[in-house]
Amino acid sequence: MRPPAVERPAPRAAAAPRTATYKSRREDAPQPAWAPFPLTELAIFISIILLALGFLTHDATRGVLLGGGFLLVTLSAGELAVREHFAGYRSHSSLLAGICAIVAAVPVWLLPVPQELVLAAGVLAFVAGLYGFRRAFMRRSGGVGFRA
Repeated sequence: MRPPAVERPAPRAAAAPRTATYKSRREDAPQPAWAPFPLTELAIFISIILLALGFLTHDATRGVLLGGGFLLVTLSAGELAVREHFAGYRSHSSLLAGICAIVAAVPVWLLPVPQELVLAAGVLAFVAGLYGFRRAFMRRSGGVGFRA
């Protein structure tokens, strides 16, 4: 006597691997941890307001408004660039390498050294960052070096 046949669902066919393309699709955009809440967009909007107020005022708060606006827009846009870059969605190699160059050059600029060393530190950090960020994007995107 045979045991009753158990119906098993048919195995789902694995999704075909997406081929590397040079065009990013909106549905592939990486979502932040706070996805339903538009924190990045609000931070950029607030920074625009701070910058506008900083450019329009001429009193002692001008520097604070401009500094806060530039800092907030740098942090929010940098977060977006890092998230998109390391998800393989869009390449931001140059922007991230530029941030590395500034971070490397500012401490050298504060030292009592010739300005050529500041330039050399910035250029070296930019080139190393560009090479590393480009390779990281190519790994994450399936071999594509740039994606629009």
